[in-house]
Formats: sequence, structure tokens, C-alpha cells
Amino acid sequence: MNEDNPTTGRIGPRALPREALLRLLDGWLEPGRFKDYGPNGLQLEGKPEVRRVLCGVTASLALIEAAIERGADALLVHHGLFWRGQEQRLTGWMKTRVQRLLAHDINLIAYHLPLDAHAELGNNAQLGRQFGWTADARFGDQDLGFSGPLPEGQQTLAGLTGVLERQLARPVLAIPGDGRPLRRVAWCTGGAQGFFEAAIASGADVFLTGEISEPQAHYAAETGVAFVAAGHHATERYGVQALGRRLADEAGLDVEFLDLPNPA
Repeated sequence: MNEDNPTTGRIGPRALPREALLRLLDGWLEPGRFKDYGPNGLQLEGKPEVRRVLCGVTASLALIEAAIERGADALLVHHGLFWRGQEQRLTGWMKTRVQRLLAHDINLIAYHLPLDAHAELGNNAQLGRQFGWTADARFGDQDLGFSGPLPEGQQTLAGLTGVLERQLARPVLAIPGDGRPLRRVAWCTGGAQGFFEAAIASGADVFLTGEISEPQAHYAAETGVAFVAAGHHATERYGVQALGRRLADEAGLDVEFLDLPNPA
């Protein structure tokens, strides 16, 4: 898969039965291991065979329209359509998204926590690769959080945030701790601000996730552990890209990743 080139360079992409594709993805990501907030795997049934896959972070209408434009047979995302506790009626924006997928017979496939947690393809593993972080421990609910030593050049808050902002191409929000050297980082992509206390207990000097809520600023001041909010979307772009590359390489499918900017 090439982000700049919508094809894999193959002549005539291979067709894979939908069920074979799902078995492959489930085998890699093991969704049965996780207690999640919504269904993993196939969320909306489309064509029985898949040749072209569009990958993205969220199954927004803009991404769905891009899949239609590209003639995709499947849309593979981290954030699907259906979540525990949401409105159950297909009205408004939900009706429009579902209607567009059904009208063009596009399979919608989503993996949430399994894609966060995977030791190689996951959002956390892939985010760490961007910054040279190697996890040597896990923490938090279902061992979703990663932690490890920070490399030289990232052991001050200014040094760390500079690296983050250059790679992510966006500003980050940093709440200082007590100014200690940053030896260990704990991280969990997306909306994992609730993991801050577990990160502190794990021995981190700084915690990184996508978002921050009001209590975390107090915890940083009172415990001395710094907190960095680097963007939900920005921190969760890398897992689905790695998953798409694996699909292209091992299944011979025509796979493209499309990054639709999101400031959150």
C-alpha cells in the first residue's frame, strides 16, 4: 500500500471473498479477546468479493463518498458506525451514511480496541514507531496502554513536544509536571485520558494520549507527571495504515489509505 499512490503496483488486484478477508483480519487482530464499545469486524455487508479497499480512521460521510468515488468494495476503519449506548434509529446523519454504503454495496469493516492494542499493527505500536519508542511494559484496562524509555532529545517536555509537533504536523497541548527529566513515557492513543492515573502508577514521567479532560491538569500538577494531548485523530492514523499495508502485501488487494484532516 502506498499513501501517495492509490494502487499497490500490482496488475489486476486479486479478488478475495469477503468471508476470507474477515477471517484474515480476525486472525491478525483477535477481536474476541476484547470487551469493546461496539462490534468489531463486519458492520455493514456489501459485495461478496473484495478487490479494492479504502482505509481511514473514521467512517464519516466524507470517507464513504471517497470510497464510492474510488470504486472501493470495502471500507476499513478504526471508528465504525455503531457504538454501545447510541441512538438506535437510522435517522439523520446515520441514515445518510448507511444509505450511501448500501446504495453502492460497500462492506464496512471496523476494528476498535483490537487495532489499538495489537503489538505490531496497532495504533499504539505504530505511534511509538513514529518517535522511536519501544514498549517494554503494558498498563491500563485490557493492557491497552504501552510504556517504555524515551530516547535522547525527548527527555524534556520542550524536546518531546517539538518532536511530536513536527511528526504529527499539528500543535499539542502539554501540561507540565514538576520538571523532572522524562525518562519513561506511557501512551495510549485516542480518548484514553482516563488512563492517566494508571500511567502514573506504572512509573511514567509523562503520559501521552489524544485528548484531555478537566481532571488531568490537576493530576499533572499534583503528581508531577506531565500530560500531553496530541489529538485523537492524529494519534490514531497509523494503525489502520499498517493494517492496510499488511492486506496489500499478504492478500494482494488494492489498498489505499486516505487521511481526512480532523482538528480533534
